[in-house]
Amino acid sequence: MKSLGKFILFIGQLFVRRESFGTYVTRVIDECIKVGYNSVFLVVIISAFIGAVTTVQTAYNLISPLIPDTTISWVVRDMVLLEFAPTITAIVYAGKVGSNIAGELGTMRITEQIDALEVMGINSTSYLVFPKIIASVFMFPVLVIIAAFIAILGGYVISLVTGVVSGNDYLTGIQIEFVPFRITFAVIKAVTYGFLVAAISSFKGYYTKGGALEVGQSSTRAVTQSCIAILIANLLLAYLLAPLLVS
Repeated sequence: MKSLGKFILFIGQLFVRRESFGTYVTRVIDECIKVGYNSVFLVVIISAFIGAVTTVQTAYNLISPLIPDTTISWVVRDMVLLEFAPTITAIVYAGKVGSNIAGELGTMRITEQIDALEVMGINSTSYLVFPKIIASVFMFPVLVIIAAFIAILGGYVISLVTGVVSGNDYLTGIQIEFVPFRITFAVIKAVTYGFLVAAISSFKGYYTKGGALEVGQSSTRAVTQSCIAILIANLLLAYLLAPLLVS
């Protein structure tokens, strides 16, 4: 409870003694490049293989003559949109971006750069952390949309290469009983995960104490706790919003 209270106060500090709007615009753009653009290649590679593997495994498990081949891409589509694209990408995102944020802020703390900002009268929490959270909340949904598209495309490509399902059946299957709210659901998850990863990683890095060893430990704790928070949020969102998927 003590850590939770400290975290809530930490988030509250983001909104006091803020800098000029122009300052935040510049910093948010820089952070968007760090957390978003620099993560695209990794997300594309992972998503393509997830889509391909999911398609192959689904095809070899749905071998009943009573089940049409279009069911394969239908299953792949829903698995990608509802779970793989937002959640698996979030775990990877926490490992790459979360550890980077914690390490950066932890290094600034032990080298007294954060203390220097405070001495100059700058709210270091708002100046350093707020742009990271805004960039993460904005860019992670973009990464999730890219991940979903690439995963479904990867399934299509592997279906053509291996012949586990015909291209026409695959394209037909991804259109069966499509509920647009599935995309909204994925974006809601993405916004939540983006906030959790950036906020928790920033919190752990900002309050680092010690030296280089402790910076590494803060990065590890940031990734671990971000992943736990993602899984808990995933369960809560599924419980609250899943009924809307069939409404």
